[in-house]
Amino acid sequence: MHVFNTLLPVFTEYGYIAVFVMLLICGFGVPVPEDVTLVTGGVIAGLGFANEHNMVLVGLSGVLIGDGLIFFLGRIFGDRITRLPLLRRVLTPERFTQAQDKFARYGKWVMFVARFLPGLRTPVFLTAGMTGRVGAPTWFLMDGVAALISVPVWVYLGYYGAKNFDWLFSMVRRGQHIILGVLLLGAVYGAIHWWRRRKAEQAL
Repeated sequence: MHVFNTLLPVFTEYGYIAVFVMLLICGFGVPVPEDVTLVTGGVIAGLGFANEHNMVLVGLSGVLIGDGLIFFLGRIFGDRITRLPLLRRVLTPERFTQAQDKFARYGKWVMFVARFLPGLRTPVFLTAGMTGRVGAPTWFLMDGVAALISVPVWVYLGYYGAKNFDWLFSMVRRGQHIILGVLLLGAVYGAIHWWRRRKAEQAL
């Protein structure tokens, strides 16, 4: 993994602060995979440059603060936030429409799913803040629960695979496929639930 090879020496040199800053950057839609960032943080813990439990706490702090900045920037500045060059590229009109459609179909649960989909996370959180579709407590609950699942998994995976990169990369790819499979099943269930609810409302 090219990104992994780039991050590893930086994280080894600067430790927790480098992981934290990179996770903040990931929150703004920069094309650096969050899962690879967390796995690399786990690897440096496995190599003795950090503590794995502290790395989980740093990871949770980084992802929640990064996501929170996006959400509250959208809440405070509204449509004006899209005038910033970086965020204008992240929240294109097409992605904004897509995010609104996801909210209409799945409600607050799209906040949970977005944590696992890097291409969707930033547009969804920006849209949530800009449109006021969810309040701050709901955002924190949905994103927080999802982070409590994803962050420890990736960090501890990196920790236990620090001495065997072939196994580690294989597990990372497998983990990504498992997560996507679970999310797909959840999306199918959500679509069925939405369709049944709509039919029930039409029957009234």
